[in-house]
Amino acid sequence: MNLSVVANPRITFGVRYQDEHLLVVEKPPRGPTQPGKGHSGDTLLNGLFAMHGALLQNLGKARDFGLLHRLDKDTSGLLIIGLRASAYDGLREQFVNRQIRKFYWAVCDGAPKHPAGVLKMPIAESDPAAEDRPGPMKLAHISRAGKPAVTAYRVLDRGVAASLVECRPVTGRLHQIRVHMEAIGCPLLGDVLYGPRRVHHAAPRVALHAHRLVFNHPITGMLIDVRTDWPGDLRRTLRLLGLHRPGTGSDAAERVPDQLDAEAS
Repeated sequence: MNLSVVANPRITFGVRYQDEHLLVVEKPPRGPTQPGKGHSGDTLLNGLFAMHGALLQNLGKARDFGLLHRLDKDTSGLLIIGLRASAYDGLREQFVNRQIRKFYWAVCDGAPKHPAGVLKMPIAESDPAAEDRPGPMKLAHISRAGKPAVTAYRVLDRGVAASLVECRPVTGRLHQIRVHMEAIGCPLLGDVLYGPRRVHHAAPRVALHAHRLVFNHPITGMLIDVRTDWPGDLRRTLRLLGLHRPGTGSDAAERVPDQLDAEAS
């Protein structure tokens, strides 16, 4: 069976790193990563096919048409796309071995008790039909019967009602950051799936942005460190909360991988 993806040049995204082997792109919010129920032609992958359709089609469904990981529909930020089989397979091995470091900015209701720490709480997936929650998607919850899940975090700024937190999910469970932060009493603003009603309209969408990826190039071995700025649609949210917008390239930012890696270990 010849499976393919419809190319859609109207889907826009930023390209933050590119060579003949792979891409690092920035997914805008409110758009699915890949086609699914109700979204057959308006996803990031449809836009990627408009630019690199021949290469992605050659990778095929077995290699998810180049997709190595995903972001929730309302989450913005960086994603790695393999363009060739050798690069995809090398990156997939790094994901399996948890060698790819992913960093997120999140705006939370309240603030964690400690300025930095590691959350180690197993996460299980739920049947959406059995949950009194909106939408047909799978959901997640803390459960002793779940799979191990580890998230390192540090607080970047605190306001009266909210805080800006940087998170590094060491594992890759469903909605991991959202579930872990809610579990310690700091749900993400705008999170209508896991947060209490008071946070549902506190941001224009879930206040989560994948701002940094650090990994070794699967072909050359060179260290790749890709970063983005704070998303434009959440700038007003920070201003209203009295929180400072995080920057890139500062000495503090340079220390993030070592700091969160040490916390996670």
